Amino acid sequence: MHNPIPMAAESLVRARLDGLGIGCTSQRLLVGRVLFARDQHLSADAVLGLVRATGARVSKATVYNTLNLFADQGLVRALRIDADRTVFDSNTTDHFHLHDLDTGELRDVQSGDLAFARLPALPAGCESAGVDVVIRVRRAAP
Repeated sequence: MHNPIPMAAESLVRARLDGLGIGCTSQRLLVGRVLFARDQHLSADAVLGLVRATGARVSKATVYNTLNLFADQGLVRALRIDADRTVFDSNTTDHFHLHDLDTGELRDVQSGDLAFARLPALPAGCESAGVDVVIRVRRAAP
C-alpha cells in the first residue's frame, strides 16, 4: 500500500535524536519523520492526524510530549500564533512569519527580508536568544 504522507527517512530522524541524546522510541521516530519531511508549520493535532494516518496507534499525550521535547531540544520551534493556536515549525533557521488571518496560513519570511533599526537595551546580565516576529495580515476592505 502506498503511503501518501511525506515522511523523512528514519535514519535522518534517528541521527538527529541521537545527536541530542534523545532516546529513539518508535513514537518519537514517527513524529520526527512527519515533522522533518519538509519545512512546515503543524499544530499538535495535525501531527497526531498525520501520525495516525500511517496506521500507527499513538496517544495525543505522546504526540504533545514529543513535540514539547523536540521544541525544548531545539529540533522544532513552538510558535504561539494566537491565544488558541500553537504550531511547531520544523525550520529552525533564523526567519520570521507571515500569518494570513483570513486563511490561517502561516508562511516563512526570510530574515533578510525584514530589517530592524535597533533592538531595545537588554536587562543586565542577559543576551539575546533570538527574535520571533509574526506579521499578521488580512484582506483589505474594499
